[in-house]
Amino acid sequence: MTHQRTRMLGLVAGAGLLAGGPAAAQEFITIGTAGQTGLYYVVGQSICRLVNRRADDNGLSCTASATGGSIANLNGIASGDLDFGIVQSDWQYHAVNGTSTFADAGPNENLRAIFSAHADVVTVVARADSGIETLQDLPGHRVNIGNPGSGSRATAEVLLETVGIDVGSFSLASELQSSEQSAALCDNRIDAMMFSAGHPVGNIKEATVSCDTRFLQIDAPEVEAMIAETPYYSAATIPAGLYEGQEDEIRSYGPLATFVTSTDTSDEAVYAVVKAVFDNFDRFRDLHPAFANLEKQDMITRGIIAPLHPGAERYYREQGWM
Repeated sequence: MTHQRTRMLGLVAGAGLLAGGPAAAQEFITIGTAGQTGLYYVVGQSICRLVNRRADDNGLSCTASATGGSIANLNGIASGDLDFGIVQSDWQYHAVNGTSTFADAGPNENLRAIFSAHADVVTVVARADSGIETLQDLPGHRVNIGNPGSGSRATAEVLLETVGIDVGSFSLASELQSSEQSAALCDNRIDAMMFSAGHPVGNIKEATVSCDTRFLQIDAPEVEAMIAETPYYSAATIPAGLYEGQEDEIRSYGPLATFVTSTDTSDEAVYAVVKAVFDNFDRFRDLHPAFANLEKQDMITRGIIAPLHPGAERYYREQGWM
């Protein structure tokens, strides 16, 4: 049986079992997310909430686990430790093609896409008293670039390379997880933090209400050229006034958050998960402000780099979306 760690079939004990009646088989599925203060965790918990509401019909028990993020999720799916994962579209691309971080592993031919969600906006927040006003001011300062294994960390490294900043130029390149960076910023243990997220997000809100901060514009010509050259980045903004003290619209870019699995996951399980989300689409969009503008057609086309899983494709065809 594939994915024995997370997709084993369990017997649900109850009065019927104790009385000698038949036991119901239940399939356990696990979704890899990211840190608990980030939006990926919210996405995973939201999907599981909808799946588990229909457990009597679909026979699934869904758990969304906190993980290191996109790259950890892609590795977990490849190894069989995870059934599903939420990953940035840029790292979905690299996993499919065996490039960048996945060059040694080679192309993951078993990776399958399901749908995309919100945009992950590349975000750099600095202490207001740090003297950091632009990306080029980062050298010589203490900067959190994110924890290894996260898509946010890898995307930060891509941005720095693109604009010609060496991580070695920082007085400190810290590797704090998303749940730790806001406190570090406001405790004056770092001067700036780099993070990719759908907005609004809790850990950045925490920083802006706890200390005076400044959001950096990420609109250098090198960034614009990178957006034009890649199939997984697009221009993005953080609306003015979304966070305390953030008076201006912030220009940036980013990938999409995408929901993926592998060919080892059954068509029935994927179909049931997709059905739980899209049959309750209004409820799903209400679960977080970042989901409010999601559109079904965009979710099944934008950011889809790996082939669609047949279970997802079956549902979309039934709805007449393909």
